[in-house]
Amino acid sequence: MHKPTLPILLAALCLALPASAQIYQWKDQDGKTVISDKPPAGQVPAQKVNTYGPADAPKQPTLAERELEFRKRQKEAQENAEKAQKEEAAAAEKNQNCQTARRQLRALESGERIALRDEKGERYFMDDARRAQETERARRFIETECQQQ
Repeated sequence: MHKPTLPILLAALCLALPASAQIYQWKDQDGKTVISDKPPAGQVPAQKVNTYGPADAPKQPTLAERELEFRKRQKEAQENAEKAQKEEAAAAEKNQNCQTARRQLRALESGERIALRDEKGERYFMDDARRAQETERARRFIETECQQQ
């Protein structure tokens, strides 16, 4: 054996020994709880607290399992970011629609003549019945869609 590998081998063995240690817990003659890696001397009943050995140590996730979990967390984060972006875009569109409806309502309530175009592209002015209809429609929209703004 090469000299540099001997200390590494010894260190690995020393680290592996505590992994198979048992831990005992008992009360001494004074009533104090004692926890040790050695069983109590004499007739004191001891309870094994931890008996992990190399075979029954808690299972550590494999590299593939950790990679899978990482990818799952990445995908969830991306989906959450996309969802937040869509919600933000929808809120901005709703805000824009509410501003447009408020401007339209102000114009309808101002009493000024409002010019429209028909399907031929010819210009005509909105009559009072249509103005009342459009005013009511704008008010309903603002009342239902723009309450928290």
